[in-house]
Amino acid sequence: MNSPLLTLTDVNLTLNNNSLLESVNLQLHAGEIMTVVGPNGAGKTTLLRVALGLQKPTTGQVKMADGVTLGYVPQKLHIDPTFPITVKRFLALAKCAKQCDFNLLLKDVGAQHVIDSPLQNLSGGELQRVLMARALMREPDILVLDEPVQGVDVHGQVELYDLISRVRTERNCAILMVSHDLHLVMASTDRVLCLNRHICCTGTPEVVVNDPAYTALFGPYAARHLAIYVHDKQHQHDHEHGCSNKEHNCNG
Repeated sequence: MNSPLLTLTDVNLTLNNNSLLESVNLQLHAGEIMTVVGPNGAGKTTLLRVALGLQKPTTGQVKMADGVTLGYVPQKLHIDPTFPITVKRFLALAKCAKQCDFNLLLKDVGAQHVIDSPLQNLSGGELQRVLMARALMREPDILVLDEPVQGVDVHGQVELYDLISRVRTERNCAILMVSHDLHLVMASTDRVLCLNRHICCTGTPEVVVNDPAYTALFGPYAARHLAIYVHDKQHQHDHEHGCSNKEHNCNG
């Protein structure tokens, strides 16, 4: 495996006598999707801020590989409804905007139709796609996403996770993501990190959902989610085997 793009080593963060992160270690590699899950107040967004260099840890080390470019999609974008700004103008405010074709960029994330729309009129899913497009303008090696499907309906969430997977595949960028939606995110990630100030468990989705620490962290919902996740994986497995028969038409 290639050297990691991002490494956190024994990171601790204490603010106002409150311990926010405790002995956090992680490595993120090119082309990898890592998703951080955990209850409210677990330190998920704080971990992203530390990884981005926006918050210095109390102790420990954050190391970024040389030449790494970051792209960031925030959890929320507060837009003054009285401030008239179109999507095109919003994208043009980015430092690297001169080198970008906004139409192609928005087309790539499925949002070309909103280029002339007021930013405050967008749906939750449309806004997330625009924010994704703006982050991708930097051609990032690491794309950091803080609750990328917040405020988006279930259908839109599935589409956004598909988009995230496609971005990883086409651009070979690493993705560090925070999410609350356990079921959808488990099908859209390579590695899960369960955080509750410290790392409770980490590994592939298959490993994590069978870890007692995962069940302890999420309670009864974890057991229900485990059953759904295993069923979905089995369904996918069966479908793939069905498609291996050349006489079987998967498109019906």
